[in-house]
Amino acid sequence: MPLETIYVVRHGFRSSWSVDHTTGVYSASIPSPTGIAVDPALTAHGVDQSRQLAQHLMTMDPPVDVVYSSPYYRCLQTITPFVELRQQQQQQQQQRQQRHAHAHAHSQHGESTSLSLSTSVGSGSHSHSHSHSDAATMIRPEHGICEWFGSAPFEHPGPASPSLLKSLFPAFDESYVSAQYPPRRGETLAQLQARLTATMQSIIDRCDAEDRRAVVLCTHAAAVIMLGRILTGEFPETVDADDFHAFTCGLSVFRRKKVDNRDRGKGELPDKEPNPSAAAAAAGVVGGWSCEANSDCSFLAGGEERGWKFVGDEEFPDTGSMSQAASTSESKL
Repeated sequence: MPLETIYVVRHGFRSSWSVDHTTGVYSASIPSPTGIAVDPALTAHGVDQSRQLAQHLMTMDPPVDVVYSSPYYRCLQTITPFVELRQQQQQQQQQRQQRHAHAHAHSQHGESTSLSLSTSVGSGSHSHSHSHSDAATMIRPEHGICEWFGSAPFEHPGPASPSLLKSLFPAFDESYVSAQYPPRRGETLAQLQARLTATMQSIIDRCDAEDRRAVVLCTHAAAVIMLGRILTGEFPETVDADDFHAFTCGLSVFRRKKVDNRDRGKGELPDKEPNPSAAAAAAGVVGGWSCEANSDCSFLAGGEERGWKFVGDEEFPDTGSMSQAASTSESKL
């Protein structure tokens, strides 16, 4: 069964950082658990938001089959409460299956036979579960949906090492290989669009091959907005258009269109280099999805908070445009 639904969430309320735009030195007033200034933890309010999001995600139809997240701490921290709920749910299901198998074997074959049968049947159930539902109890760390940093003459900090993140988040899947990586010296808006398009093509293709019905992506504000434009194929005339929203812990929902009804890439960003590939459009990535929820926050006690939108390319000194350079440190809250 092909992928039907994509859930996109933005991370919760976090602490901030600052950057010296001439040297590229990042700093934060509150130390990060990973020791990286641009990798802060959620605030207490953000943690509350993540728990409310987790409860809401458990009610989704179709239910989440697989979890992807930006490997920055705030995103992993945001999606972890949901993964923990799914782990608890899976454990309860396995216990019920084992009790049922034991009772059935006992009633049919007697006490001595039931022990061996319950073990084999229970193991078989667990094996089947591991082949599919276990994917929602692990987090696939995808660098292709990482934070967006503007073009710069210096390298931006990246996420922490997989080994450190695994020690902090046990559900972190170290075996997963990312589809894309952002350039260390930042990106233009067109490059961000190309990166996310290629990433989504890979994720959708993999989910189709694995028979996943629904996937959740936990990412950042810029990616949330750009993903909305890519998936629907609805690119505004100006990048600062108020189209797709990105509130903290907001949930966007995209449903796959019928093949013959797809609107394949109705537009592009005004900055036309590079364009999404024809292959991605043909595969139903660009314009292959309809938006049914746009950063919905109705399930959050505080409602819509810390909305964000594009202003322009966030380029640093000596890379061209200086649009929004003065506020880059707070741009992607």
